[in-house]
Amino acid sequence: MDTNKNSYTVIYATVLVVLVAVVLALASYLLKDRQQRNVEIETKQMILKSVKLGLDANTVPDKASYIEEQYAKYITDSTIATEAGEHKLFVCKLDSGERLYIVPVHGTGLWGPIWGYVALKGDFNTIYGTTYDHKSETPGLGAEINTVEFSKQFEGKQIFKDGQFVSIVVVKGGANPESTNEVDAISGGTITSKALEAMLQSSINEYLAFFKAKLEEVSQQAAQAPSDSTISATADSTASAVQTKIN
Repeated sequence: MDTNKNSYTVIYATVLVVLVAVVLALASYLLKDRQQRNVEIETKQMILKSVKLGLDANTVPDKASYIEEQYAKYITDSTIATEAGEHKLFVCKLDSGERLYIVPVHGTGLWGPIWGYVALKGDFNTIYGTTYDHKSETPGLGAEINTVEFSKQFEGKQIFKDGQFVSIVVVKGGANPESTNEVDAISGGTITSKALEAMLQSSINEYLAFFKAKLEEVSQQAAQAPSDSTISATADSTASAVQTKIN
């Protein structure tokens, strides 16, 4: 074949493109299970981080196995019915016996999706821990939502205020240190910070009916155990207080 003809160039380019496409398709097929496995492990690690577990996963010889073991030991998950449809909920039982309820949150940042997990204590009001991540936020700015420093601000904050669900407010210029539901926005990442605020508001709101049902269950269980008046009174008080807020 005459290599100086245009037809040679066209045929050569076509064959090359087809070969590259075949190689890429084959690689994608062969690596599909591994990619899915990596995503699964990353997701489980994020869930564990929201309850301050598995924090040393990156230092162990077999990270995947370690995360799987920790997840199996502490985390259970289920699908619950909400007004907006079916949603996932994760439950963590700590060594102390305390139960935490982990809510997945999803939203849109400045440049793409943002997501995370918010762990609530048994009063369905106080935040135990959080973890966030993003797809394409700006490094050094909005991307800082996935740092430990940013997440730690949420610990101990409450999602109800004066009897109303208000979620968490991310404040530009500095949160009020006396506030129970404000955290500092990321310097230079205001848009991403406010997007995260909106994400928490909309995602957690979908679980409020479930929270109310669980608190009513706690109240009923307490009423059926009059032999221990102290435990009964404490549980009933907690349930009544937060039910009032959810109502």
